[in-house]
Amino acid sequence: MEERVQKILSQWGIASRRQAEKMIIAGQVRLNGTVVQLGQKANPETDLIEVNGQHLKPSNRPHAIYLLLNKPVGIISTCPNDRACNLKRKTVLDLLPSTIRKGQGIHPVGRLDMDSTGALLLTNDGTLTNKLTHPRHHVPKTYQVWVKGHPSESILSAWRQGVDLSGITTLPAQVRVLKQQQSKTLLKIVLTEGRNRQIRRVADLLGYPVIHLHRTAIGPIQLQQPGEPILLSGHYRYLEEFEIRFLHNRVH
Repeated sequence: MEERVQKILSQWGIASRRQAEKMIIAGQVRLNGTVVQLGQKANPETDLIEVNGQHLKPSNRPHAIYLLLNKPVGIISTCPNDRACNLKRKTVLDLLPSTIRKGQGIHPVGRLDMDSTGALLLTNDGTLTNKLTHPRHHVPKTYQVWVKGHPSESILSAWRQGVDLSGITTLPAQVRVLKQQQSKTLLKIVLTEGRNRQIRRVADLLGYPVIHLHRTAIGPIQLQQPGEPILLSGHYRYLEEFEIRFLHNRVH
């Protein structure tokens, strides 16, 4: 059965759909000896597909890998453009051993900005990545966020109900105070959507800028599992079977 080449690369765990499109545009992918054009279709069972000169075969298709990483501050989730790569910024993939990182098509599911820390999923399951990052799938994500000042109950209520960002109201969120110090407040926030820098933008809009943002969980996938030590910053673990089932069930 023929599929778009970028979809095949995604399904086979070579790269996410977006990364596969960039590889095709860069001329890194060939189909039956000819450079692939974006949108071109192929049958992986009968056509010769090459990525950077390596022939893709059903027999060497990588097995599915699902990881949870505790992202440190200062690390970028992706390498968004050649300039960033040339600056040799450290990415989340650099935190993985080469045996996992190379040739497996591992990529982050969504992102955390460079100044944020915490739970980030990594996988080579491109199909799952595409579904999880689609706006119609609302996977709850839990954050601990230090903000400047002491937001009032009316401010917190407005945040919970939804705030207008660029003409679109954010979905209702869970927001509660965990602790207060002299000039800052620690909030627990649970979101079911992931608009770009959403928490930081809402906090700025309401007048209580973020000092630090840390994601502690994605659904039931937590940095600290019950009865276990917390996953240290910069470390990763493989997902448990029930966590993988949760992700797949969430998108069906």
